[in-house]
This record gives sequence, structure tokens and C-alpha cells, in this order.
Amino acid sequence: MQRTAVNPWDWSLKVGYNQAEIMEGGSRQLICSGQTAVDSAGNPQHPGDMRGQISLALDNLEAVLSEAKMDLRDVVRLGVFTTDVDQALQNFDLLGMRFGTFNCAPPMTLLGVTRLALPGLMFEIEATAVA
Repeated sequence: MQRTAVNPWDWSLKVGYNQAEIMEGGSRQLICSGQTAVDSAGNPQHPGDMRGQISLALDNLEAVLSEAKMDLRDVVRLGVFTTDVDQALQNFDLLGMRFGTFNCAPPMTLLGVTRLALPGLMFEIEATAVA
């Protein structure tokens, strides 16, 4: 698959994402549900710890991608939901470290919400991947 970034402005690159991307040649598409900071039994982890929750949510996203024989380089769209936008942004370096390894900056939307599905969860990330 060939990815071509579309950025009429460069401000989003400084924050770690492209405004859009053109995908050509992809043959498989994976739509991931929101991944959160839960263990393998679905129990919330890292109460009150945004950094811990983001890290585990990313681990869980990578596990789903791996099961589909994909990885973060295949992610073409992210949706991020958080109960505390400021605190999430303070820890967005975690996304940069994970996606930066693959030189990948998928288009992303970040939304502040009043709560997530399970009490105590503060961060959720959903993805679309193409390979």
C-alpha cells in the first residue's frame, strides 16, 4: 500500500498527525473497536493514571492489529476519546513514540467525553487499518 500525506497546512504535523492520507494499493481493511485500558478479562486497569491507561490502550490496539497480521504502520485513521483532553494531550508523546517507530502519522480526531463505557476509564482509541 502506498500512503500519500495531504497537508494544506503544516501545523498538524507538529502535533503528530496528517490532515488526510491517500491510500493506494491496499487490499485488506480492519475496523477496530475502541481499545481501552482493560486486561484480558475486560477489567479496567490503572485507575486515575492517564499515562498508564494510554499505554495499555495502545498495547491492546497493537494486540488486535497483530491478531489481524497488521501493525501500527497499517493504521490509516484514529479516533481518540478521553474524559480529560488536557491530561491526554500531556501524554500524547506515547502515541508519538509508538507510531513514530513506523514513521506513521495517521489522521486523527480527539474528542472530550463525559465518560466512557466502564467506570474509571479515561482514554479510548479506535482505529482503521489497511494493508
